[in-house]
Amino acid sequence: MIAKNKVTVPTGDVAPTSPAPTRRKSTRGRLDDGSANPVDIHVGSRVRLRRTLLGMSQEKLGEAIGLTFQQVQKYERGANRIGSSRLFDLARILDVPISFFYDDMPDEVKALSPVSIVKGEAASAASAHQEKDVLARRETLELVRAFYKISDPKVRAQVYSLAKSLAKASDEE
Repeated sequence: MIAKNKVTVPTGDVAPTSPAPTRRKSTRGRLDDGSANPVDIHVGSRVRLRRTLLGMSQEKLGEAIGLTFQQVQKYERGANRIGSSRLFDLARILDVPISFFYDDMPDEVKALSPVSIVKGEAASAASAHQEKDVLARRETLELVRAFYKISDPKVRAQVYSLAKSLAKASDEE
């Protein structure tokens, strides 16, 4: 036999109870405007950097970790956060230490971590922040990959010298 619990609703002269404590709405690490957290964007850009330097497609990386290329795209854009076990797998597959994904993180990005945002310690311009890392640009990645495909070290040194000269000349203009 199943016993049923009766719920009684008090009526009349009952002392009011205090309201239930309000819980903070989870932002899942996102900024107030709903955009991806800059830390996640930085980590994703580092995944993309390493994948591109290895000449690996999003599809190949996805196959290696058991995901679709669309999921890899979302990771690389920072749209989806990368869990610790997945980051471990990515580091192993991309042959880098886990710290690689956090290397070269600007201080202003570090200041926008989810804990800093919740505690109100984040910079006031948090929602306006968009990381513009030159290493995340496709042309930079393609240039680096092409540079390292040059097998002759002397030719590579000449290309490097040429690039430095061109940059210096454009700074002087």
